[in-house]
Amino acid sequence: MSDHLPAFPASTILGYPRIGPRRELKRALESFWSGATTKADLAEAGAALRTRTRTHLTDLGLDPQAAAIPSDFSYYDQVLSTAVAVGAIPERFGIDASTPISLADYSRLARGDAETAPLELTKWFDTNYHYLVPEIGPDTPLRHAPGSAPVAEFAEAQATGVHTRPVVVGPVTLLALAKGTDPLARLDELVAVYQQLLAELAAAGATWVQLDEPALVSDNGAVPAAQLGEAADRAYRTLAATADRPGILVAAPYGDLRERFATLAGTGVEAIALDLVKGEIPDDGALAHARGLTLVAGLVDGHNVWRTDLHAAAERLQHLRAAHDGPVSVATSTSLLHVPHTVADETDLPEQLRSWLAFADEKVGEVLALTAGPETAPEAFTTSRAVREDRSGALGVRRDEVRRRTAALTAADTERADASERATAQQERLNLPSLPTTTIGSFPQTGDLRRARAQRRKGELTEEQYAEVIRGEISRVIELQTELGLDVLVHGEPERNDMVQYFAELLDGFAVTQHGWVQSYGSRCTRPSILWGDVSRPAPMTVEWTRYAASLTDKPVKGMLTGPVTILAWSFVRDDLPLGEVADQVALALRDEVSDLEHAGIGVIQVDEPALRELLPLRADDHQAYLDWSVRSFRLATSGAATHTQVHTHLCYSEFGEVIDAIDGLGADVTSLEAARSAMEVVPELAEAGFSRGIGPGVWDIHSPRVPSEAEIVDLLGRALAAVPDRQLWVNPDCGLKTRGYTETVESLRNLVAATEQTRASR
Repeated sequence: MSDHLPAFPASTILGYPRIGPRRELKRALESFWSGATTKADLAEAGAALRTRTRTHLTDLGLDPQAAAIPSDFSYYDQVLSTAVAVGAIPERFGIDASTPISLADYSRLARGDAETAPLELTKWFDTNYHYLVPEIGPDTPLRHAPGSAPVAEFAEAQATGVHTRPVVVGPVTLLALAKGTDPLARLDELVAVYQQLLAELAAAGATWVQLDEPALVSDNGAVPAAQLGEAADRAYRTLAATADRPGILVAAPYGDLRERFATLAGTGVEAIALDLVKGEIPDDGALAHARGLTLVAGLVDGHNVWRTDLHAAAERLQHLRAAHDGPVSVATSTSLLHVPHTVADETDLPEQLRSWLAFADEKVGEVLALTAGPETAPEAFTTSRAVREDRSGALGVRRDEVRRRTAALTAADTERADASERATAQQERLNLPSLPTTTIGSFPQTGDLRRARAQRRKGELTEEQYAEVIRGEISRVIELQTELGLDVLVHGEPERNDMVQYFAELLDGFAVTQHGWVQSYGSRCTRPSILWGDVSRPAPMTVEWTRYAASLTDKPVKGMLTGPVTILAWSFVRDDLPLGEVADQVALALRDEVSDLEHAGIGVIQVDEPALRELLPLRADDHQAYLDWSVRSFRLATSGAATHTQVHTHLCYSEFGEVIDAIDGLGADVTSLEAARSAMEVVPELAEAGFSRGIGPGVWDIHSPRVPSEAEIVDLLGRALAAVPDRQLWVNPDCGLKTRGYTETVESLRNLVAATEQTRASR
């Protein structure tokens, strides 16, 4: 590389939301997938979003000439985009990886088609973002395709006068996340491909490249921790020794590098980005390895929405600068992918609450203020202190009656009768067949339902008119499930805009946004609620609709609740109280709801915890404390249920092996979980762990538009039954059906019921 590398920018961010302030990319993608628009239309929409982002970040104050603006766009997922850029495309898709991939083939990798299942989908570290799992085996082609997206998008920006910093998932993380036989065995080959990519970026004029290596702050993955450190050392020594390349910034978000900081610092890379929200400043011994390196201090939280305590952050910045013999820049702790675009859009939020918040745009301002310091940016620092004082004393932040209730809890509040006693009482009450069939909860959200909710918000529908729409949809869903032959029914959740937001709107201590969209995966976005104060339930939340659904059938109807851990994981949670205490507050509100559902005659109650694995700390020595409070909160929510009430839970899109003991510890009578894309991998793990209660491994991957055939489902059921007995197995989709259409839902559920009947007959 050149001996005249420009200095790393004094202020930067590690990434920016790419879905668009009004979800422009979502609409462009879904229009393309439906065939309503062309690949040229989608490419034009992507280019417009990238241009808008560059211009906007320049207007906010980031230097357009100093590689301060990251180039991190992706049409679906950054892991998929990186895998494609290095040619890691499974041969089963029949795609030529030697040339830039088409948008149609890129989408096929993510979504599959009638003949080919998509790549697996799972959670990105401890976030609610989902990535597509690369498939890299001994024979997977790895090659550099000239003109790939990182190069093309850098050149696009250059042509508009903006010198960006391309962002690519680093080679160690790409392999650590991959599925295959010892993916790290391909490290040297992959690093050689990265060398070619870096050379092409340098030839295009790039001065800095950001390689994201969050795997280095974790020891949760399949790769042993010692191997990760060795791989990082080998990979980055090789990349740093490459003659023609940009400067390398290795970013390590979501946690603390700990011992791997010294490893990276000794490889010859020019800069390391540290997450100083979740991690610590390296000690003097570690910093001794980093003399002359640029350290990028991630002091502004990219993962939550509260304003930064600028005075505290400035003190840490000053400490780092005093301890480190080299340049120090200021940045966000993670990409801003995890927060909405701007608080300025949230005109419906109370002004006091708005003043406590910082979304992506406001966080850029905080980075710039920290860089400038209190003398140069006094107003920002004064506001920061005033906001923190206002927030700590605001009405509702602390409620004594809520604190007294959590303080009075005892171990008895988390216990139920013995599982075998419960199973006997529940079978007597429910009289279910072997291999009972059900769904996870939600049914497709139609345009009519969305319009009705919008009309209600605008006052165009009265409450009674809106209720009539909901009753009509519930009747339709119950009738459909009865006709299909399902055994345990659901009301379909037509009244719910989101499985967390619905409850946030009905619980004290929460607020919801208008435009606070955050990408979850692909075109799927959520609006995380804001948990700002002590939580309680002023009134029943689900009883009316569940009771109505039960009145329409003689079959069991499940009451549907979202669990306390998931409500926390999919919200922006207050940072002024331990998570375990917040979880107990939510759990007690749900416990009251369980009691009211029982009194309404509901005999099956599902409390979903799809995010249980998501919040698992990235370091093993932090696991037990998390699992203790998370499992406790679920048991607190459900242990008030009677012996004859069947409690279900649901988990999805995570690596379950690491939390099997916790899944068992939840004590649910039936646990349904994602298993279709992984071909039932989790079932033998559960059986080996001695899991003896009901298991519902998904047989239909609802995150793809594919309709599974009857034969495919029979095969999956056979795999499950090879590991668990009939009496344990339930048959259900992977997840709720909210994002699917009715045509594919009906066809898929018909196949599910037919496959179950065929399997029952063969036993």
